[in-house]
Amino acid sequence: MDWHIKKFQELTNDELYEILKARTDIFVVEQDCPYPELDNQDQESLHFYLTVDGELAAYIRLLPKGLKYENYAAIGRVLVVKKFRSNGYARQIMEKGIQYVHEQWHENEIKIQAQVYLKKFYGSFGFEQVSKEYLEDGIPHIDMVLKRN
Repeated sequence: MDWHIKKFQELTNDELYEILKARTDIFVVEQDCPYPELDNQDQESLHFYLTVDGELAAYIRLLPKGLKYENYAAIGRVLVVKKFRSNGYARQIMEKGIQYVHEQWHENEIKIQAQVYLKKFYGSFGFEQVSKEYLEDGIPHIDMVLKRN
């Protein structure tokens, strides 16, 4: 198991391809949701991921304050590759991502767009719902914010 955090420019072609393939496989194909996966936010984000035996297992994208939300840092594109699910990797990568945003960026608030069925999961980290339910690309979502005391 190896944890990686890289700027867009630091990713090798193979790493970037593997990340984008996993994101497309999960968010477009598996969830049957045709939407523009490439949103021009990758270039200014940090890419935090876990590899197991050299294969991408889990991934999140860390977006600095002002990139997606004017007043919040953000975490997005949270995924665990199908063959690596049920190993606790989603919890581990979220904990590490939250810690990074707090300790390295010194941000006290993090905002996410959560699929509604994951409200309890994100709530277990302290995220609280701050919006009504809405459809994002045909999938029910809510906005949630984590505030560090």
